[in-house]
Amino acid sequence: MNLKAAEEGKEYIVKAIETDDEELDAFLFSLGCYSGEPITVIAHRKGGCTVSIKDGRYSIDNQLAEAIIIG
Repeated sequence: MNLKAAEEGKEYIVKAIETDDEELDAFLFSLGCYSGEPITVIAHRKGGCTVSIKDGRYSIDNQLAEAIIIG
């Protein structure tokens, strides 16, 4: 399942990041979004969603949300 399909308020574990863009991988890693880390969807929005990673809140678009595989 990807992040776009996640329930709001429920904590998930990042299983994988499915992207061919190395810059995007590095960016997500800098946010603390990598395999094995917990992630929570705070709210779904029209163009994406707001997520909580570690102690930060971030707004990500739908394309990025689809690339983050959770379990």
